[in-house]
Amino acid sequence: MPDAAANFSLLQRTCSLVVVLCLLHISVTIVYYMRNSDSRQAFVQNQQSPQIHRKLAEQKVNTDDIKLPSPTNATKPEKKLETCPDNPPRLVGPLRVEFSDPVTLDLVRSENPALQPGGHFKPPDCIAQQKVAMIIPFRNRDEHLKYWLYYLHPILQRQQLDYGVYVINQGGKETFNRAKLLNIGYAEALKEYDYDCFVFSDVDLIPMDDRNLYKCYNQPRHLSVSMDKFGFRLPYTQYFGGVSSLSKEQFLKINGFPNNYWGWGGEDDDIYNRLTSRGMTVSRPDSIIGRCRMIRHERDKQNDPNPQRFDRIAHTRETMTRDGINSLTYTVVQIEKDQLFTKITVDVGKQ
Repeated sequence: MPDAAANFSLLQRTCSLVVVLCLLHISVTIVYYMRNSDSRQAFVQNQQSPQIHRKLAEQKVNTDDIKLPSPTNATKPEKKLETCPDNPPRLVGPLRVEFSDPVTLDLVRSENPALQPGGHFKPPDCIAQQKVAMIIPFRNRDEHLKYWLYYLHPILQRQQLDYGVYVINQGGKETFNRAKLLNIGYAEALKEYDYDCFVFSDVDLIPMDDRNLYKCYNQPRHLSVSMDKFGFRLPYTQYFGGVSSLSKEQFLKINGFPNNYWGWGGEDDDIYNRLTSRGMTVSRPDSIIGRCRMIRHERDKQNDPNPQRFDRIAHTRETMTRDGINSLTYTVVQIEKDQLFTKITVDVGKQ
């Protein structure tokens, strides 16, 4: 029995050794396989890299062929202009107006470089609230026109108006017809631009304060309310002469101005009657802001007082629907475009 026990112990130790050797072999095999597997994978990758690189190179986009926009060349969005303020910021108030020193058109041109042909101006830094046509009835007043242009252009630009100046020159030797020339100015100005406001100004009246805005209001506006000719007082309540403004709507509401006032006087009172008959009232600046100076002169030839004016004024309500812009006839003789103004010479017909 001792020999049997010894044999069994030997066999047990032998089996244990075999198991250990088997485990060791398995471990070595696994380690060897893992190492060889990494090497094979690395080898395969190294073998594939040139092919992959070649494909990538073939598919590579040449960035030199793509021109991206340069920041300096990119289109910058335009700055949107705001509407001009109700109170223009560059107004100076009271002005010194003198007529002792002569004025030339070249001088006026040199001092107003921003003007476009025809005496047109737009404020560069904002959008004007109104488009205003300046209408001047005219005949043989060249020296007066120089002063008007000299003083008014800077004033109107400071007032930030989108405006044009129209000198309506009556050709021929017929009696002067101021109101008809104003109607013609209205019609001709609208052929060039979509004006919504019209300032009708005698050529010999210069404002003495740039706060007297040459624009339109909710009611027809009388601008020359305080003239030196009348001692800086309004001559009478119904006075509407000199300088006035009407919107397009107001002008059409009264059928424009009368065409049959030949000679001096009467047409302003007729216009006043037209306004009141359509339920409108006349607005005015105060007597300080509304001051203006008149260039002294003798009465023009072919502009004698109209002997029929009082009779015509008395019948305004009866005649205004058929005598006005709806019955206007005239012939354009010549149109001249200067940097400072548009001069339109017309044949107004005969009395």
